[in-house]
Amino acid sequence: MQLIPEGSARMAPAGQPPAASGERPVGPLAALPLRWAVPAALAGGLALAGAFPPVGIWPLAVAGPAVLVLVLYRQSLRASFGIGLAFGVAFFVPLLSWLVNVAWYAWAALAIAEAVIFGLLCIGQRLLFRLPGWPVAVACWWVAAEAMRARWPYAFPWGRLAMSQAGSPTAHWAAIGGPPLLSFLVALAGATLAWAVLVLLSRRPGPRWRRLVPAGLAVAGVSALALGGALLPVDQAVPGERSAEVAAIQGDVPHARNIPDLLRASTVTQNHAAATEALAAAVAAGRRPAPDLVVWPENSTDLDPSLYLPIYTTIASAVRAVDRPVLVGALLENPLRNTGQLWLPRRGPVAVYVKRKLVPFGESIPFRSLLKHITSLVNLQPVNFTAGDKAVVFHRGLGAIRLGDVICYEVGFDGLVRSEVAAGANLLAVQSNDATFEVDGQSGESTQQVAMARIQAITSDRAVVYASTTGESAIISPSGAVLARSGLWQRAELEARVPLRTGLTLADRLGGWPEAVLTGLAIAALALAVAGALRERRRAGSRPAAPAGGGTAHN
Repeated sequence: MQLIPEGSARMAPAGQPPAASGERPVGPLAALPLRWAVPAALAGGLALAGAFPPVGIWPLAVAGPAVLVLVLYRQSLRASFGIGLAFGVAFFVPLLSWLVNVAWYAWAALAIAEAVIFGLLCIGQRLLFRLPGWPVAVACWWVAAEAMRARWPYAFPWGRLAMSQAGSPTAHWAAIGGPPLLSFLVALAGATLAWAVLVLLSRRPGPRWRRLVPAGLAVAGVSALALGGALLPVDQAVPGERSAEVAAIQGDVPHARNIPDLLRASTVTQNHAAATEALAAAVAAGRRPAPDLVVWPENSTDLDPSLYLPIYTTIASAVRAVDRPVLVGALLENPLRNTGQLWLPRRGPVAVYVKRKLVPFGESIPFRSLLKHITSLVNLQPVNFTAGDKAVVFHRGLGAIRLGDVICYEVGFDGLVRSEVAAGANLLAVQSNDATFEVDGQSGESTQQVAMARIQAITSDRAVVYASTTGESAIISPSGAVLARSGLWQRAELEARVPLRTGLTLADRLGGWPEAVLTGLAIAALALAVAGALRERRRAGSRPAAPAGGGTAHN
């Protein structure tokens, strides 16, 4: 049985008169009253937020899209915006709650802005219900909505369905079509579940069991497809494959916010140097294997080593002690840049990667020339960072390792990670500084980024070394499994042996095409839905009005 799309003509069966006034209507359900739809939308948004870390109940990523369909079904376009806005607020406010550590207004502004955008996009989803096979169109809509939010207006990729699936059987689909395909399958499961509910509840003639069978088969089929990702061959070792022992250093930082900046900066660097020297001592004593590479986090020095001799000396001493290459997160000046700097023993820094995707309102102020006339908050970042413009693969002094680096926020952008793999990286590093977002004990920002790193590891079939100043730090296998993990607000020296992969997954070969195709299908479906609505409106406008008294109009 197929649920009739909205807008389709509905005729009584031959020989059967139309339903008399007061009879139970035959066909799809009416729209849910707003007094119920809005609370249900709030519940759906909260459920979707619960799919992401730190809660991390991944099946809720299916429940969220399903609830959204049910509350949008047959609503007016104006109501659809309000319902979508309610869903978006309930989703983004808890998802981004760690931003309160920056400022409550930063949290409120970003969450509300994202919710408004989501609400506007929900008008498009509502129109898609007019089409046959609309669950597929709705799943494409999710991919298109995520693609837009990752690019406009602030390029903020948080809350993508795929990034809630790091620990789920569905995650391996990322190796086939990247995170966009994974988001599509999760959304398809949710939309199909909602379709089945509507079929079962629709007021159509015939026994309910006749609706139960096709609805159950549809849900079972889509679920089997999504969960079948567990059977996909990922993280497959090849004969003669090389490996490397890697270490991630989490030096920790002071909790207090009132420590003078210079002292804080030097303390952070000293903490990471001390942790590295402790690792070196354990290696010398035979308690730990010697690493081939050591990774320090983003902002492990906020002072340019080339301009501050004590900082240079501290880093050089730690690198010499461990006697291995160390990737240092360093702020460099003239111009101001956020970088990963490769240091070699007795040689100092030999290569640098410059962060390409800057954090809006953190490392750069969008619309600065306009905002400076409205608020003094632009002075929080008086000078925009200068962004890098290319992928960098570190190889000098690294033996078999070809290291690609992305910094913090960049892990959410598939194209940036993919560019490092395309440039020849057989190992990936993610350098992050989560201290600002964890001062009140929240772990959301760090755990969400680790989840993103796990999905990117599966997508590229590369091991990932994720190093954070305060945690959580992790070493991740190409299957997305966490091989070593730290806690929060503690010093940690993580180590693991990881493979050095050189092959390309299908996802990396396809590049951005899955997202482009699914987004294109969503746009085409929306165009068809709008065209159909306009045709119906024209037909309705040309139809003669019924005579007074309830008689039937005749042509």
